[in-house]
Amino acid sequence: MTDLILQARNLRKTYIQRTGALGLGKQTITALDDVSLQLKRGTTLAVVGESGSGKSTLARGILRLLALDSGEVEFDGTDFLALDKSALRRARRDIQMIFQDPFASLNPRMRVGDIIAEGLVIHGMGDASQQRDNVRQMLEKVGLLAEDAQKYPHQFSGGQRQRIGIARALILQPKLVVCDEPVSALDVSVQAQILLLLKQLQQEMGLSYLFITHDLRVVRHIADQVLVMQKGKVIEQGSVENIYNAPDQIYTQQLLSAIPGQGLRSAIT
Repeated sequence: MTDLILQARNLRKTYIQRTGALGLGKQTITALDDVSLQLKRGTTLAVVGESGSGKSTLARGILRLLALDSGEVEFDGTDFLALDKSALRRARRDIQMIFQDPFASLNPRMRVGDIIAEGLVIHGMGDASQQRDNVRQMLEKVGLLAEDAQKYPHQFSGGQRQRIGIARALILQPKLVVCDEPVSALDVSVQAQILLLLKQLQQEMGLSYLFITHDLRVVRHIADQVLVMQKGKVIEQGSVENIYNAPDQIYTQQLLSAIPGQGLRSAIT
């Protein structure tokens, strides 16, 4: 078994944008320009960049939530882009996602237990009793109460809702979790709690994280390796220590200089 859980090679994605007052003109926008990455098992790779840098397009392309123009994605030794619908459905058990907005990503009409169990139901994992037991155990694992399964999302705070989102992602025991700005909608003290939880769960469950963020302050506390994107290109990559202590690119230096006070550091350490 290879040490790499995920490899992406030479990914490219373009869009055609209408221009002009009547929309008669066309302009090609390159969202991903020959992007490659590698993620080792049990580690966290942070993809960092400002809005429009291509980091979210990268995540969606890897997950096959949008079609790439070209490139290769290898997940757990399998050509992920070549999987047919049936094989892709099975493979999605091993790749889950934690979304940015804990308010918008949970169905307000569903009880929390049903939200978390949805993946188990879809993939036919266990009977109803086993699914309920798994949900209760996962709620406690993410720092909530087993009886919270009967409540609705509106009864929880933002940080608690994100814990529900984490429980939903991890209930299937995935190998890879894509974290799409998972703490950006939370205040600093709650960010620290969620980052600590993610690190703890990674150690307990052997998870690999692809962590999408614009905030280098957050990266320092979660990532092993960092990939910096600008305008669809990878402009710098390396260990957290190298990126923070000796960044090569002016853009990376600017991202570092934009980090606000040390509130998150004091809250998480």
